[in-house]
Amino acid sequence: MNCVAIDDEPLALDVIRKYVSEVEGVTLTATFDDAISGATYLKTEKTDLLFVDINMPDISGLQLVAALENKPMVIFTTAHKKYAFDGFELEAVDYLLKPIAFERFKKAVQKAEALYDLRNEPVKTAEPIIVRSEYKMVKINPEDIEYIEGMEDYIKIHLRNTHQPILTLMSLKGFLEKLPDGDFSRIHRSYIVPNAGVRSISNKKVFLQNGKELTISDSYLDFIEKWKAK
Repeated sequence: MNCVAIDDEPLALDVIRKYVSEVEGVTLTATFDDAISGATYLKTEKTDLLFVDINMPDISGLQLVAALENKPMVIFTTAHKKYAFDGFELEAVDYLLKPIAFERFKKAVQKAEALYDLRNEPVKTAEPIIVRSEYKMVKINPEDIEYIEGMEDYIKIHLRNTHQPILTLMSLKGFLEKLPDGDFSRIHRSYIVPNAGVRSISNKKVFLQNGKELTISDSYLDFIEKWKAK
């Protein structure tokens, strides 16, 4: 991760330089002792993590971060506890109280690294599923499925951005086995839903992102706890 430090106290910048040099995977690309110069740099240079003091004479660290259009991850540093809430309101990764101990600094950086890894994790695309429908072979992308509806020997595959579902001769059980493991759940003898497509659950009803309302049968009530845990 590339990081930048902004603090009007030279000694505080020296501490951050030293600490960053002792943590693997983090590179300090620039330091600034005034907020305006730091803000100018951040407008043009890609930065993953920003260490910024809250109390500075020109503009505060809080004002600086609030004004940034493309915000990096932020760790606030300050000698005053009273600003902690304001820092977290700006979705700061962490808040370090001066004088900063190395172990506490390292813990904050590790939190930022975990968030960085999560944001940069490659998106997994599920393999398409081939079904026969109306004498044709049709390719179904799992991420396009809104829900699947069982109709005796057939199923209806309802897809995003189309009003016409795909009808194919197959059982719900058989189709569920073809779907990415853990991404879809059966909620009724007649319905399978994508877990990420469920907006809310109320009174044994599932409400999908598209506004569709489906019933959860008593046999599949364990889906509610599984969905809440995800």
